[in-house]
Amino acid sequence: MDYLLTEEQRELQKLTRDIARNAVAPKAEYYDRHEEFPWDVVEVFAQADLFRVFVPEEYDGLGMGVFELCIVAEELSKACAGIALALLGTALGTEPILIVGTDEQKKRFLPRVAAGKALAAFALTEAEAGSDPSAVRTRARRDGDHYILNGTKQWITNGGEAEIYVVIASTAPARGVRGLSAFVVEKGTPGLDFGKKEDKLGIRASATRELIFDDCKVPAANLLGKEGSGFITAMRTFDRTRPGVAAQAVGIAQGALELAVAYAKERRQFGQPISSFQGLQFMLADMATKTEVARAMTYAVARMIDAGARDVSRYSSICKTFASDVAVEVTADALQIFGGYGYMREYPIEKYFRDAKITQLYEGTNQIQRQVIALDLIRTAGRKS
Repeated sequence: MDYLLTEEQRELQKLTRDIARNAVAPKAEYYDRHEEFPWDVVEVFAQADLFRVFVPEEYDGLGMGVFELCIVAEELSKACAGIALALLGTALGTEPILIVGTDEQKKRFLPRVAAGKALAAFALTEAEAGSDPSAVRTRARRDGDHYILNGTKQWITNGGEAEIYVVIASTAPARGVRGLSAFVVEKGTPGLDFGKKEDKLGIRASATRELIFDDCKVPAANLLGKEGSGFITAMRTFDRTRPGVAAQAVGIAQGALELAVAYAKERRQFGQPISSFQGLQFMLADMATKTEVARAMTYAVARMIDAGARDVSRYSSICKTFASDVAVEVTADALQIFGGYGYMREYPIEKYFRDAKITQLYEGTNQIQRQVIALDLIRTAGRKS
């Protein structure tokens, strides 16, 4: 479909598509198989100014919006969702600074991100605190001009590779989620260490590690917003970043669909291409329909956010849930079209199948998203338009 992109957006799309084709796709199998972090591709992203897309102009960025980041996310993820996460995880880690950071904090951190000299990460999840932020056990205690952090964060994208970590910790445990606060913790801070790199089903080019805080001394100047505002900051962050997960899912689905169509035209059975069989044609048609609807919903929500809409939680959750479910369905059908070959690592489709699953899990499982959607429906029922 023609989504009426501006000339600037079309140029960004073409640039990112070229990078995905020439720099990401050729390295996708290697980094997936060896689980190495793709620093050479990150350097390509930096040279192309892709890290500047989500940073305001006054902090050395390009001042683009959620919609443009979705364009980048989709194109990169079409080639490799794991490699794309080096940039997308950085966008997630940067968002809380954009939302509540002071001008001084933004000047300290954002130009480094924009130049691609510092990756970022967002650290909320713990062993007992995934969908339930009130269960956060990482503590932050004020000590003069510093906070002392103790605890462990789990499954952190860009963990160990990023230089900048936005960490959600409790400054008032008795207050539950109202006692959570957000801090910027820089790599190299005494008391910050990293656990082992996780061995994952998919997105294996992305680094996922524990963050371990052992009397980690963080300057009070690194508190984001006020004490007790960490939960709200996290929720506002996810409202703005979930469309990026949806765009990643759309890219995965589109990449799998294109592989399936190409294979169906080449693979012959009973003396003819399998693309000539009506049953398979219907599969391809459904895959294309779902992918396009997911893209339309994702783009619509991204534009809604960029236009300044305030109450976007329901729609952000809808696009993330729908697109990620589509990615899982489309990649499964694509693998089915490949038949036995699709199950072999020699063919790239099995990687798309593995990568798709994470989009249903991170930044809030789809079950949590459905709860957000339903509660918002109930809350607003009967409200006058």
